[in-house]
Amino acid sequence: MTLHTVSAFDRIGEENAFAVLARATELARQGRSIVNLGIGQPDFQTPPHIVEAAVKALHDGHHGYTPATGILPLREAVAADLHKRYGVDVSPDLVLIVPGGKVTMYMAILMFGEPGAEILYPDPGFPIYRSMIEYTGATPIPVPIREANGFAFSADETLALITPRTRLLILNSPANPTGGVTPKPEIDRLVAGIARHPDVAVMSDEIYGQMTYDGLAHQTLLAYPEVRDRLILLDGWSKTYAMTGWRLGFSVWPQGLYENARKLAVNCYSCVNAASQWAGIAALTGPQDAARAMVAEFDRRRRVVVEGLNKLSGVGAAVPKGAFYAFPNVSRTGWKAKPLASALLEEAGVATIGGPDFGVHGEGYIRLSYANSTENIVEALRRIGEFLERRQAA
Repeated sequence: MTLHTVSAFDRIGEENAFAVLARATELARQGRSIVNLGIGQPDFQTPPHIVEAAVKALHDGHHGYTPATGILPLREAVAADLHKRYGVDVSPDLVLIVPGGKVTMYMAILMFGEPGAEILYPDPGFPIYRSMIEYTGATPIPVPIREANGFAFSADETLALITPRTRLLILNSPANPTGGVTPKPEIDRLVAGIARHPDVAVMSDEIYGQMTYDGLAHQTLLAYPEVRDRLILLDGWSKTYAMTGWRLGFSVWPQGLYENARKLAVNCYSCVNAASQWAGIAALTGPQDAARAMVAEFDRRRRVVVEGLNKLSGVGAAVPKGAFYAFPNVSRTGWKAKPLASALLEEAGVATIGGPDFGVHGEGYIRLSYANSTENIVEALRRIGEFLERRQAA
């Protein structure tokens, strides 16, 4: 018997970082020594007071359904935290608690994606953007993210891609996979240009907003009143509080779209699990020492990674300004990016991700996550250097 699925599934992609993780895990199971710089998650434990809040919630009997939008104390905590961090006013009634950041992009792209529509997204960028756009039947329009621009988006280049068919613009800063941070003057310029396109919605992926370096302050799109009526904010706890496995995120929606998002929540997942939501309150309202210490450690590792990469033959690495990724240029090694990433894993025991997994403009680059110990990072760089020297000598 042949089961016929809808044709949309022929267009859906996935996130290759998980395939690399699976292969790295299998090689380690075979006894190989593997340094994993492929997966994008903090290598820290969730702070104890957050864990205890979840345990207490379970002991207190929070075992049932919650509102599809999330419990009110958590939505209020999110609104208060955004005001504290950015000085912006957000109504708790426009906050939606979701099971991880991906759900927000899934909802936003579903709302605006259909055949004939165009959706702009960063390239190189998080691969699920394009995957979901293609799934809906919309046309994905890549916005080039260039090393020459510090891996920030160009307002002029982005605005030039908008057409009468553009329905949604996806932005990401600080960015995955590049670590790029778009400076405020460029965001100001983009917002001013978007004013000429009132029918274009904006989804701003700010999941790494609390991970910036060199004294840079994150510039949220929430700070621009002129786009708030069509802005969808994506954020959450996964990166900031080392809570990737808790599956807890939040989004802020414009009034006109919130009810649509709520209906999608009801139809898809009913609600986020209760104990995680109480843990989320503890994360936002409790001590921030662990989160700050984690970013400080990422900063130290960032310096080690960049210095080490720039000593490797044929490799050049721009300094990432946010997140926990380096995106070195490997075009002068003579390798294509994906074959190089594969060879590094299979032969050198270092897991990285080939740039083309993040888009057509990712060729010539590989992504390294420095969410690993300094000792492991130094070892990985040593292995990569020896591999390149050995292969070039051959």
